[in-house]
Amino acid sequence: FALIVFACLVGEGYTNVPSSPELFCIFNHNEDACRYGIGVGILAFLACIFFFTVDLYFPQISNATDRKYLVLADLGFSGLWTFLWFVGFCFLTNQWAAADDVFIGADSARAAITFSFFSIFSW
Repeated sequence: FALIVFACLVGEGYTNVPSSPELFCIFNHNEDACRYGIGVGILAFLACIFFFTVDLYFPQISNATDRKYLVLADLGFSGLWTFLWFVGFCFLTNQWAAADDVFIGADSARAAITFSFFSIFSW
């Protein structure tokens, strides 16, 4: 889900008016909304890769204390990222509701909002 949110915002999250070459975020011209979604999406994807690698090597870790800290780190990170996805969903939804006259990239914006909502439950 994180990869989809990231790809939607990078691919069609920025647009311009025909009279200007300057790009702006389609979420109510709020650059922070696009940056937040991209940042959380990229970090979540990298964290997924990291924790997947940790899960692969987990049976080979013989020290119970190290296993305990890895499990607690995974649990804590998942809790934090659940909260960050919730904040991202609320932020993107709020900015999308305030946006007006967005035609190009509207489907990508809706997909980013939808998959940020799904990410709350998956984390």
